[in-house]
Amino acid sequence: MENQSLKNKLYERIDELTPRMIEMRRYLHQHPELSFHEKMTGKYIADYYKDMDVKVETNYGDGYGVVVTIDSGKPGKTVALRADFDGLPVQEDTGLPFKSENDGVMHACGHDGHTAYMLTLARALYELRNEWSGVIKIIHQPAEEIPPGGANGMVKAGVLEGVDYVLGAHGMAPLEFGTIGCTVGPVMTGRQSFKMDIHGKGGHGSEPQMANDANVAASFFVIAAQTIVSRRVNPFHRCSLTIGDYEGKSSFNVIKETVHLEGELRFMNNEDQPIMEKYFKKLVKGLEVMFDVKVDLDYITDYPVLNNDEELTHKVEKSLKNSGIKEIKKVDTAYQNSASEDFAYFSNEIPGVFIFYGEMPDDGVWYPQHSNKFLLNEKALPLAAKAVGAAALDLLSENE
Repeated sequence: MENQSLKNKLYERIDELTPRMIEMRRYLHQHPELSFHEKMTGKYIADYYKDMDVKVETNYGDGYGVVVTIDSGKPGKTVALRADFDGLPVQEDTGLPFKSENDGVMHACGHDGHTAYMLTLARALYELRNEWSGVIKIIHQPAEEIPPGGANGMVKAGVLEGVDYVLGAHGMAPLEFGTIGCTVGPVMTGRQSFKMDIHGKGGHGSEPQMANDANVAASFFVIAAQTIVSRRVNPFHRCSLTIGDYEGKSSFNVIKETVHLEGELRFMNNEDQPIMEKYFKKLVKGLEVMFDVKVDLDYITDYPVLNNDEELTHKVEKSLKNSGIKEIKKVDTAYQNSASEDFAYFSNEIPGVFIFYGEMPDDGVWYPQHSNKFLLNEKALPLAAKAVGAAALDLLSENE
């Protein structure tokens, strides 16, 4: 009951701070910056903590990361809370009065909301620091959207040293407000990406025997590559292969000399990563022999599968279900997402849990993350702060 009383104080303070939270979210939405270029956003975040007696580390990792340590002064666990803050190269088309002022850049994934709720939660936890034991480390992470991502650099720089648990959360437009996904095991896919140039020999359409058509080879590869998913990977394992860019345009009577392909492979089991890479590269070698072409391949493995630690997930699930947060209507323990997330680098190092919270607009009309019409329900932000805060407080008090 004592911990519930503390959590209730946290919820009340978050409610009091919510108008400011919304103001911050809208400011950040108006001023998005691309991955590894978030200089002003990093400064905005660091400046927020100037009136608090906390340790603030800037330019952390490979970019503009900010790490804030809130120490209660009493022994206990160290819990890290992570929120990302980069935007996307998207031209906004939402009609919002606070739409992006940076041409061609938009917070189309909700990282502005992540940052606003985390700043608010950090302040509330700081104000209540005399009532909990241990350390809260706030990880404001840049560059989630672009491999190799900002998380990996922060891990290498030592952000998880001495940390017992790490928690993260992501708003999801397809999920109704009040729903939280908290699932054991793999919850987001690992990813590999590729760029390849297929070089043949150009020529005239009337004399194909004098040329070597790169478009024919590329077209064959687009179809053949799908056999990796259908015939090389366990059918009970979720995976996908997408070729999203095919540059083979020429004149109607010209045989193309070089065709460029780009795409990605995703997998929900880390054991499938080497299998998919092995057979992808075998297909490339076979293509060279079969069509007498030369292929320049750039194959990149970027984000691993994001796995939620089993024991910690059960703790967080219990915390959410018993949180007393009136806005939580459902905790979905089977929610997975087929996108990728570099939070995986954190949870690969120490026990971590990544949850999803519903941010579907009240009218039920939603656009997916990365859409130029993406909207989030701002009511979800104080809910996210309360949910992550409740889980953190329960983890800090588990050995009391």
